[in-house]
Amino acid sequence: MENKKCSIFAAGTHYSFEKPLDNSLIIAADGGCDYLLSHNIVPDYAIGDFDSGKCPDGIPAVKLNPVKDKTDTFEAVELGIEKGCSEFHIFGATGGRTAHTSANIQTLAMLAEKGMTGYIYGDNEVFVVIDGGAIKFSENSKGYISIFSLDTECKGVCENGLKYSLDNYNLKNTYPVGVSNEFTGNEAEISVKIGKILIIFSFDAEVKSVINKMR
Repeated sequence: MENKKCSIFAAGTHYSFEKPLDNSLIIAADGGCDYLLSHNIVPDYAIGDFDSGKCPDGIPAVKLNPVKDKTDTFEAVELGIEKGCSEFHIFGATGGRTAHTSANIQTLAMLAEKGMTGYIYGDNEVFVVIDGGAIKFSENSKGYISIFSLDTECKGVCENGLKYSLDNYNLKNTYPVGVSNEFTGNEAEISVKIGKILIIFSFDAEVKSVINKMR
């Protein structure tokens, strides 16, 4: 059965006209509501403390206390999970304050740990995290791809079908060996036996499948 998709719009930088995925649940995280409405897109829900924008009347809204432990984007993802979604596409989650970008990457890690998938769309690049699993790309993929360990050490890392390969490598978070690999016109796969890996790839890449194993 196909994963139920959720498109989340946050209050960060939007690099071009970004629209929700077809047939996805649309959630605005705080100021992301302003972005959607400026393009005549009405979200299904809005959530946040609304310090970055005002939620207009007529949209189901969850008002959060500004004194909280979670970001608005994290809360939006949790709302999507509550509504039955397991695949998340997050826009406006980079740019601005680096702390928010870092927090949103941790949100991807949370999803991967739960066996779900999340994508953050940045400036001509996409972020995704896998946790003890694999991601596959089609032969049509172009551009650069980089991997980074989000744990002290990720064990059993493999990269196949790319310009540079790894075979059962233990990737540490203190040595950026995985930066700036390239697609070659072949199907490609990145996998890890144990640990969370952040993968950043060009918009010109085509994801075939993502497998995250529950811990």
